[in-house]
Amino acid sequence: MTRVAVFTAVDLEARTLARLLGLPALGGGDWPHFAAGALDLIGVGPRARLLEVRTAGLAPPALVVSAGVCGALSPELRAGDLVVPDVVLGPAGERFATVELLGLPRTGALATVTDVVATPAAKARLWVETRALACDMESAAILAWARSRGIPAAVIRGVSDPADRGVPADLAAVVEPDGRVRTARAVRAVLARPRAIADAMTLRSGTSAALKAVARALGRVARERA
Repeated sequence: MTRVAVFTAVDLEARTLARLLGLPALGGGDWPHFAAGALDLIGVGPRARLLEVRTAGLAPPALVVSAGVCGALSPELRAGDLVVPDVVLGPAGERFATVELLGLPRTGALATVTDVVATPAAKARLWVETRALACDMESAAILAWARSRGIPAAVIRGVSDPADRGVPADLAAVVEPDGRVRTARAVRAVLARPRAIADAMTLRSGTSAALKAVARALGRVARERA
C-alpha cells in the first residue's frame, strides 16, 4: 500500500476530513492525527508553522498532499469548487510544481500568502498580480518540505470563500497558532460586530462545501493508492 501524507492547517479541516473519510484518530499526541488505509492525515497549523514538529516521527510517505480550504481569487470560482493547481506560487516568488493525480486534472496556479486576504479588493489585487485561481497560507511551505525530501507533492483545496467575499480579520483571529478555534474569541467578535454572525455562518457553509469536495477527491486518491 502506498502511503499518502495529507497535511491540513486548522483542527476543523483535519477533524472534518477525518470524519468524512472515516479515518480514526491516532493516540499519543494532543494534536490532530488520523490514519487508515493509504491515508495519514495530520494538522500542521496555520501557515504550516508546526509542520516540522508534527512530522518528526513520520515515516517518509510516497506522496504528500496539501489539503483543506482556500480563498478564491478568480471570479469564476464558487464555494465548494475544487482547486487542484499545477503550480504553487510562494510568497517570496518561489514556484513549486505539483504532480498529477489520477482522475484529478490540474489547472492553473495557487498563491500562498502570509496573511489572511480579508477583503474582495485585496483578492482582486492578488488576482491581477499573480493570475492565481485561489490562495491559501500553507501549500508553499508544505511543498517546500516535500521537495527538500525528494517526495512528490500535490494540492487539493476547496473554495470556502469566493472572490467577492473576504475573511474578516476578527473571524480569522479566532484561530490559534496551533490550529484550534477559540470559542471565547469568537464570542467577543460577535459581541463587538453583530454582522460577524452572518459572516461566520456564510463562511461555515462555504467551508463545509469545500471540505466535502476535498474529501471526495482524497477518497479517490486513497482508492487509487490502495
